[in-house]
Amino acid sequence: MTDALRVNTNTDALSQRRILLFWLPLASSWLLMTTEMPFISAAIARLPDAQTMIAAFGITASISITIESPVIMLLATATALATHRQAYKMIRRFTIHLMVLTTALTVLIGFTPLYDVIVRGWMSIPPAIAQAAQPGIQIMTLWSAAIAWRRFKQGVMIRNGQTRLIGVGTIIRLAASTGTAVGLAVLALGQRPELVEGGVEGWGGVTGVTVGGAALMAGVIAEALYAHWAAAPVIAAQFSREDFDHPDLTYRALLKFHLPLAAVSLLTLLGQPMVSAALARAANPERSLAAWPVVNGLLSIFRSASYALPEAVIALQSRPGSVAALRRFCYNVGWVTTAGLAVMAATPLAGLYFHSVIGISSELTALALPGIWLGLTLPAVGSVQSYLRGSLMSRHSTNPLYQAMLINLLTMGIVLAVGVRQGWPGVPLASGALGVAQLAEGALLMWSVNHVKRFD
Repeated sequence: MTDALRVNTNTDALSQRRILLFWLPLASSWLLMTTEMPFISAAIARLPDAQTMIAAFGITASISITIESPVIMLLATATALATHRQAYKMIRRFTIHLMVLTTALTVLIGFTPLYDVIVRGWMSIPPAIAQAAQPGIQIMTLWSAAIAWRRFKQGVMIRNGQTRLIGVGTIIRLAASTGTAVGLAVLALGQRPELVEGGVEGWGGVTGVTVGGAALMAGVIAEALYAHWAAAPVIAAQFSREDFDHPDLTYRALLKFHLPLAAVSLLTLLGQPMVSAALARAANPERSLAAWPVVNGLLSIFRSASYALPEAVIALQSRPGSVAALRRFCYNVGWVTTAGLAVMAATPLAGLYFHSVIGISSELTALALPGIWLGLTLPAVGSVQSYLRGSLMSRHSTNPLYQAMLINLLTMGIVLAVGVRQGWPGVPLASGALGVAQLAEGALLMWSVNHVKRFD
C-alpha cells in the first residue's frame, strides 16, 4: 500500500463498499482453497478402494493440519505487527523457527512409532484406514513449513493493502494441486492392481492417499513460492529503510501476541482428530469416517467467507467510527452464507453435490445429508466470531481468543462423548457438536469484546 493510499484509508469514512473491495479478494482466496479438499476427495472417490482411501485421506489431512496449527495465525500476526523494518525482520526470524519446529514434528509422527501411538492408539482408527493414511503424512513433511512462509508473506501484503495478489496465489495453488491430483489419479487408474496393494506399505504404487497428499503438497509449495515473489516489491518499498518512529518489536512481545493465537489454532484443529476419534467409536465407523470429510468440506465452503473477516477487521478498524460498519458487514456475510447453505440442504443440490460431483456412493450420501442440516448455523456463528476475533486482535488483546477456543473444545468433547455413549449417528453428531461448541465460544468472545476498551 502506498503512503497516499494509507492516508486515504485512514481518513475517509469506512463504507460497506470499501470493506467489500478489501475483503473480497481474501474471501475469494478462502473459497478457492476450500474447494481444494472436495476436488481431491472427488479424485480419490474414483480410485480403487475409495471408501477406505477417503477416510484415510481425512485422517492424513486432520493430523497434518493439526501440526500446522502454530503457523496458521502468522497471517494475523504479520498483518497486525509488520509495521516497520525491524518488526518485519523479527517476524521473519520467528517464522523460520516455526517452520523448523513443525517440520520436525511431522517427521516424528510420520516416520516413527509415534504414528501408531497417536493414530492406532489414541484415535482408535481402524487398522486398514490407519495403515493407508501414514504415507500421506510422510509425503506432507514440508506442508507446515510452506504454509508458514506463505502466510507470513501474505500478512505483509494484507498490511499494505495488496489483497488482490493473494487471490492470484490461490489460483496458482489450485492449478498445482488439481493438476497433480488429476495426473496421479490417471496414473493410479492405469497401474497394475498388485502395485496398488503394495503402495500402502511399500510405496510400490499410487493410492488414493498418496494422490491426495501429493496434490496438497504441490499446491502449498506453488503458493508459497508465488507469495515470496509477489511480496518482494511490497517489502522493498515499505521495509527498505529503518523506521525510528516505531519502537522495536522484541521476540518476547512477539511471542506474547502470537502464542495465544497459536493456542487458538491448536485447540481449533484438535477438534478434527477429536471428531475422527469419536466417529471411530460410533456405529459404522468406516462409513462415518468416509462420509465426514465430504460433509466437512461442504460446510467449509460456506464458512470460507468468514475466514477472511478477521484480517479485514484488523486492517480497517484502526480509524474512529469503523466498528459499526465492520460489525454490520460481518453479520451480513453470516446471514447470506447461512441462507445459501440452507438452500442447498433443502433442495436436491446437496445430494447432487455428494453423489454426482464428489462421487461418493448413495449409501454414504444418505449418511452425509443430515450433517448439513445440523451444521446450518456454522456460517452465521462463524462470521460473528470472526468479527469478534478481529476486533480483539486489532486491540492486541489475544488471550481471550484461546480462552474462548478452550471453551469450544471442552464443549465439543462433552457433546461427542455423550453422543458416542448414547449411540447417536456419527456424522450428525459431528456437525451438531461443532455447532454447539461454536455457540459456547462465541458467547465468551462477545463478553470479552464488551470488556475490552474500544479504540473509538
